[in-house]
Amino acid sequence: MTLSSLPEIPVVDVRIGGPLRQAQEGAARARALRDDCLTFFPSATSLALPALDRLARRWLSRSQSPYVPEIEGIAAFLGFSGVWFLNGSYQWGCTAMARDEEGEPWLARTLDWPFPGLGRHVEIAHKWGAAGDFYNVTWPGYVGTLTGMAPGRFAASINQAPLWRRTRHPWLRPVDIAANAVSTWRIRHIPPDQLLRQVFETCSDFETARVTLERTPVARPVIFTLVGVKAGERCVIERTEEDFETRNTMTVAANDWHVRRDPWEARIGGDLLLTCGYDEASDNSRSRSEAINGFDGSIMQGPFGWLVEPVHNRYTRLAAEMCPARGIMRVMGLDETPEKGLAVPVTQIREVIAPAVIAA
Repeated sequence: MTLSSLPEIPVVDVRIGGPLRQAQEGAARARALRDDCLTFFPSATSLALPALDRLARRWLSRSQSPYVPEIEGIAAFLGFSGVWFLNGSYQWGCTAMARDEEGEPWLARTLDWPFPGLGRHVEIAHKWGAAGDFYNVTWPGYVGTLTGMAPGRFAASINQAPLWRRTRHPWLRPVDIAANAVSTWRIRHIPPDQLLRQVFETCSDFETARVTLERTPVARPVIFTLVGVKAGERCVIERTEEDFETRNTMTVAANDWHVRRDPWEARIGGDLLLTCGYDEASDNSRSRSEAINGFDGSIMQGPFGWLVEPVHNRYTRLAAEMCPARGIMRVMGLDETPEKGLAVPVTQIREVIAPAVIAA
């Protein structure tokens, strides 16, 4: 099957109506996404989904997110369980690179998640906020932003930060994940993906976006990669709930801190969750960072030349590259194979070229 014969990623204009309108117009796609993702879990998980929804709803309602009423409306309209759980979940892994080409910053990223269907059902939502238009790579029913571009302003993406470990054995990793979730329950800050959406809606330039992402308390640790429109406007922001470290060189990221420190452990997912050791998890993250940092081709000359192993792996569900100075966004969805090899494309490469009016 050739790439051109695959389905095209929808670009939905929801500048009026936002994610609620996107969910209303894409209700069938939202249900299909939920059903596909559930196939990753044991069959009994569907029975627990209403309870997971209630937990996620309580947590999000305690946060400082302004988008909780929007999730309420989406859940009420769609009428099936899983909407709150989707909006309270977080990606397992990803890799990002910010670099200048011919004096213009570009951001390239993958999103790795073990759930099937995420690449197949991805959409590009054309949205609007007080600071102007932006494009959000997202799914119907989801209100946050993991990957986005505001033409003429900036582009940004989220990587999941490393895991705080209380134990060291791989089998006890789920215990640490659960313990961290309990700790997060007491924190009332905004979730990072919803903060990033707020930044796209309200920040007029790279510098304002950077300071907001650095200074706003967040509900859980996160790694932001941010690029602007002028040469050198690029950074990686490593965040804990209330602290940050920002670097303007070596602007690549995976799922560990740039300077590794105990007891934080690089994120891994899928079938590695109970088998991958502490050092192996760090090696996995570092190898992805080094691979994308070592890309010596040109993003401008051809799409996704940087998408090679181990950046490209069996859990890769999304690849995107963005240049806000040119108003260019390219997105491709991927999914797993029956042989459990490298994820394969399930959509065409969708390119959006938007006017990029840059303030002098």
